[in-house]
Amino acid sequence: MDGQGTHASPAATLGRKQTLDKDLEKINLVEDASRHLGRRLAAPGAALLFIVGVVLVALATLSGHPSSLIAVTAAVLAAYMAMNIGANDVANNIGAAVGARALSLGMGLAIAAFCEIAGALIAGNKVAGTIANGIIHTEMLASPEHLALAMMAALLAAAAWINIATWIGAPVSTTHAIVGGVLGAGIAAAGFNAVQWQVVGAIAISWLLSPLLGAMVAIAVLAFINSFIIYVPDKLAAARRWVPVLMGLMFGAFTTYMVLVLPDDIIMMTRLNASLAGLVTGIGVWFVSRPLIARKSAGLENRERSLRVLFQFPLVISAALLSFAHGTNDVANAIGPLAAVVAALQQGPVVGQSHIPFWELAIGGAGISIGLLLFGPRLVNLVGKGITKLNPIRAYCVALSAAMTVILASSIGAPVSSTHIAIGAVFGVGLFREWYNRHSSRRQRYLAMRAEEQAVSAKPRPRHKDVNIDEVKRRYLVRRSHLLTIIAAWTVTVPLSAALAAGVTMIMFRLFA
Repeated sequence: MDGQGTHASPAATLGRKQTLDKDLEKINLVEDASRHLGRRLAAPGAALLFIVGVVLVALATLSGHPSSLIAVTAAVLAAYMAMNIGANDVANNIGAAVGARALSLGMGLAIAAFCEIAGALIAGNKVAGTIANGIIHTEMLASPEHLALAMMAALLAAAAWINIATWIGAPVSTTHAIVGGVLGAGIAAAGFNAVQWQVVGAIAISWLLSPLLGAMVAIAVLAFINSFIIYVPDKLAAARRWVPVLMGLMFGAFTTYMVLVLPDDIIMMTRLNASLAGLVTGIGVWFVSRPLIARKSAGLENRERSLRVLFQFPLVISAALLSFAHGTNDVANAIGPLAAVVAALQQGPVVGQSHIPFWELAIGGAGISIGLLLFGPRLVNLVGKGITKLNPIRAYCVALSAAMTVILASSIGAPVSSTHIAIGAVFGVGLFREWYNRHSSRRQRYLAMRAEEQAVSAKPRPRHKDVNIDEVKRRYLVRRSHLLTIIAAWTVTVPLSAALAAGVTMIMFRLFA
């Protein structure tokens, strides 16, 4: 045989190779699309598994009760609300640390998730009663079933609005969302007289005060650091003197706050005793941190970059403690209505400051953490990087401001939003930097001194990037577009949540009451 029947021509072989390449390319495209779709479905799938787990826990806990189906539905809505809180609200606690690169995004999410659960389980029951019966006169509702339906409508409306806000990238106050939801549901269920308007008025005042107070405290701390640590000839000596003082102040503030929010069956202290406990803790931390900061500063250069190294550890601790404090308080935004529903269906009277069942707190804490891990990175990046550039020093100012403002508000009984405080502090730091770079005579004298030193140095360094005053005056350090978006989201949160809850309540009453 001459081989013509067993060997294909070169043209035929080439054609088969091109066809095979095209087929393989199509297969690769299909595999890539499948992997991409799988990644997009991973987060909703995990959320669905959590909801299924909540249903099983609620059924096991409430089995045998004639209204258990309503309570289980309320538990599902509370879990949905908790996940939305984690996706939107917790970004304020770790956003500054992630934006300053003191923590990676993954490590920040893990620390916040752990501290949120711990805060919810240890001290999460103290404020749930305020959400349950502090906004509306629950005794004015016709029956426990009406109260249950109203609270479920409030949960659904608030969670839906927070979900939308997270999707558009707007950090909103979850506290105001649930307050608006309960407000609207109460009006739809029992009229305007059912609302405790003095509480609503206090919340409205806090819209203005909390971000301004957060910004003012952050500006004061940053101004102090600029004047006494950054723009001085010997930065490291100043840091060794003042960083321990700031660490003591931070730990003392958090100690005072934690003592105040812990349940009375664990510890019960007056505000004066709590302040004394914070003072003792602050002095102890100052004493211990002095040699630690001195050891850590050894070998560092006398420049601002070295100061950022010294502020990284305080910043990480502050982010963790803020997450714990958030878990102790904002878990009530999801669990307060659930506690009201379960208590009304089982006992008749609404829960007040009494003990909240462990399984309800667990749903809230786990839901917040799961929402943060699955859906939170987008807003973490916005708070930490999108509004203004943060380094460990500025981020520490934001974290310390949030702590001090919450403690001050708690001491005078003013309702505030942790979201408003943190965002206000971030904007305050950025706007103060703009003003300080343009108008600070201390900074200009320092830069002139550094320029003279570099001019006579044998190895001159590049001049400071902000020496050009004309360039500084043209530079904006805060993205104004984010400011407008966030203010708009804050403004509409309560009325929109109230309107949604009122509509859902009327639908539920028509269908089930």
